[in-house]
Amino acid sequence: MRMNVDTSCLLVIDVQERLAPAIHEADRVTENAGWLIKVAREVDVPVRVTEQYPQGIGPTIPAIRTLLLDDEIMEKTHFSCMDSDAIRRQLAGLGRRQVVIAGTEAHVCVLQSALGLVREGYEVYVVADAVSSRRESDAIMATERMRGEGIRVVTREMVAFEWLHRADTEVFRRVQQRYIR
Repeated sequence: MRMNVDTSCLLVIDVQERLAPAIHEADRVTENAGWLIKVAREVDVPVRVTEQYPQGIGPTIPAIRTLLLDDEIMEKTHFSCMDSDAIRRQLAGLGRRQVVIAGTEAHVCVLQSALGLVREGYEVYVVADAVSSRRESDAIMATERMRGEGIRVVTREMVAFEWLHRADTEVFRRVQQRYIR
């Protein structure tokens, strides 16, 4: 039931330049998704990021893009990343059965990707303080639906502390000093 560094990956969905200005509390989503990427790097959890039709919606926003390697970005046109054969293969290739999700829009791409991941047998954790939609009500309803579908709804600190597992390590001290305030 707990997220584990050996079995988790972080999936950030569609935090893109032309969409972000319309997202409810976009700064919160950006800050928390970036925070999760930084913590994932500290504990060696793989990171993948999707871009929904970047020719139209633009690339990942610079605040997130600067934290990524080129091969961590996956383009898609399906709302669910699991409807893309290339993305499905890339995620399967990580060998991780737990997927921690942040991003936008909660009621479209996040929801459909989470449902697709569950269908494929993954344990899915959606980070409530790192997802949103253009309308707050859509994000709230999406979170409720995901919970009802067996998707675990968590916060960024729940993710970090479960990945860290214990307080008597150098990595815990480093993460606490840099990211937990």
